[in-house]
Amino acid sequence: MKTDKDNPKGISRRDALKRMGLFVAGAAALSMPTALTSCDNEKKKRIILYFTATGNSLYIARQLADEETELLSIPQIVKQGRHDFEADEIGIVYPIYGHMPPNMVRNFIKQARIKAGYKFAVLTYGMLDFNAAELWDGISQQAGTKFDYINTLVMVDNWLPNFDMAEQMKMDKHIPEQLEKIKADLGQRMRWVKPATEEARRAHDGFVAFSRLDPEVGFLMRSEKYFQVTDACIGCGVCTEVCPRGNYELTSTGVNTEGDCDFCFACIHNCPQKAIQFRSLPDDPLLARGEVNPNARYRNEHISLWSIKESNRQ
Repeated sequence: MKTDKDNPKGISRRDALKRMGLFVAGAAALSMPTALTSCDNEKKKRIILYFTATGNSLYIARQLADEETELLSIPQIVKQGRHDFEADEIGIVYPIYGHMPPNMVRNFIKQARIKAGYKFAVLTYGMLDFNAAELWDGISQQAGTKFDYINTLVMVDNWLPNFDMAEQMKMDKHIPEQLEKIKADLGQRMRWVKPATEEARRAHDGFVAFSRLDPEVGFLMRSEKYFQVTDACIGCGVCTEVCPRGNYELTSTGVNTEGDCDFCFACIHNCPQKAIQFRSLPDDPLLARGEVNPNARYRNEHISLWSIKESNRQ
């Protein structure tokens, strides 16, 4: 047998044979069918972008996610100045306000560059969605992003001027059944936009005229005009963390609020002391009647306060 001394490269005959065996085995493996050497069931990467105030849309986003999904909060993305997103599938989940997307979501899609083989949107609402899917289809296409699938999903209505949260939470809105249908649609990569009737379009136009909102902007209010902090405030600072625009500030003299507002109600719903209330605005069409039940507030039962803070804090 040759030794290392006889072999100038320092490789013994036995080692050479071993290496040849490994080479042959490797070559055989390379010649095997792909199905035997790789996984055909590789899961597609999914990104879900969401906007949430009381947890409804975050809950839906989580339900549509799997271990390969990346959940991204739109307020945090806006804060970071991120615009580019790429995945096999990209979805967006948001609550509709007056059948329209939150102003922050509307502005986000105008700047976002979304690259995906399949794009979907799920819009949550409480009572009437009218032409919400059609509106998002138009807004997103005008911004340069076409969604393949747009659907709506009814949940607890947290619009305080019109609904009693205590009563809303008692209602069975068949959320699991709706979710299963949407999951099945997404699993098949269905291409469909929920259609709107002429009656629904007229109803939306009527709401816009009544509310005096600009349909190209949606809800963009001023927090100091619509909200006040009462003496019940204990300075816990929750409002400073749940507002997606960071409109609340804890000072030595109490909590102040000021700034552009999406009217998402994250502040008023999540205040543990119910210390944030609407101002009296008898001439405002949205708040002329005040609030149905000032003692009832709502956060999705599956979503913690911490999760709302994590999603929205600025």
